[in-house]
Amino acid sequence: MREALFPDSEFKRRLSVIQAEMDRRGHSALILTTPADIFYVSGFLTRFWESPTRPWFVVVPASGMPIAVIPSIGEHLMKRTWLSDIRTWNAPDPRDDGVGLLSDTICSLAPTSGQVGLPMGPETQLRMPLADFNRVVRNISPRELVDGTDVIRHAREVKSDLEVDKIRTICQIASNAFDVVPDLICKSTTMDRLFRDFQVALLDAGADWVSYVAGGAGPDGYEDVISPAGNIPLVAGDIVMLDTGAVKDGYFCDFDRNFAIERTSKAARRAHSALFAATEHALESIRAGMRACDAYDVLYDKLRAEGAKPAPGRFGHGVGLSLTEWPSLDAHDQTELREHMILALEPAIEVVPGYHLVHEENVVLRDTGPELLSRRAPEELPIVPT
Repeated sequence: MREALFPDSEFKRRLSVIQAEMDRRGHSALILTTPADIFYVSGFLTRFWESPTRPWFVVVPASGMPIAVIPSIGEHLMKRTWLSDIRTWNAPDPRDDGVGLLSDTICSLAPTSGQVGLPMGPETQLRMPLADFNRVVRNISPRELVDGTDVIRHAREVKSDLEVDKIRTICQIASNAFDVVPDLICKSTTMDRLFRDFQVALLDAGADWVSYVAGGAGPDGYEDVISPAGNIPLVAGDIVMLDTGAVKDGYFCDFDRNFAIERTSKAARRAHSALFAATEHALESIRAGMRACDAYDVLYDKLRAEGAKPAPGRFGHGVGLSLTEWPSLDAHDQTELREHMILALEPAIEVVPGYHLVHEENVVLRDTGPELLSRRAPEELPIVPT
């Protein structure tokens, strides 16, 4: 049996933050349906989420312990968490796949005039059939369903010291895997082979699983940063980028590294230098109390000062139980940055028309500024001899 990833005191802390925010907003209960949110309040960690067949629910009351409303297949694992009230049904059941049990649970917690929170905003999803959700709405009426995004977001955005340690661990695991990429490039003749070898390196270094690997290759950069690998030869003069969201104990890292094969162009070297300088400036300048859009401006303005052309899109985001979390470091996000937020700093440059370089690091925001969790990328673009 695997040991608990956190002591009960950590979950009690999380619950107190959530319930305080629920009280402030007048929510009688909060419904959670997604892997990250359910893990956050319970410690229920499983890869069984890959199966979309069954819905899963945890209901957080205004006071007292969360209640798990789950398929019976998950009862044994849920009993190993700190939750004690676990209500199950035999799933899948097309006649009533948890609808009645969930509805009864909500009605027992919320008065008829009460408001029930459910995350509905950006970066949330409803992990249950829409038809079943509509039945729940009818069943709990006249109770009102309201947007509970900010309740769970307020709690998850700021990490505890225990969470920071988890993310630091997976960042170091990924850093160790990136250290062997030059050797992998030397033996990999194609991009898809390199992807496979890199995932093996991440697992060998200690990752539990690798949810995300992307990358690209080209003479002055790459055309996008989300492509899967193809059977594309790696050739001298290419810049190769690998980006990973590897997982340890349920927590993600998310950063990339760039490598040049044998040689590189002057334009690519200038771009890499500008990206490094912009990130250094951010490490020195970003502080709690700034807004996410201010952090974007720090990176954008420094790239322009370095003579580079910033690429469109955001320049970073939160990291934690999801590969990408709130906030977005872009020109529009007004989110206040708070201590113990974990961020991916991710400036990007258009090197030549259609080709980009991206430079990414993971940091935790302290009172003195960002503290690196990933091992810092080299100042000069690494050149891999073959």
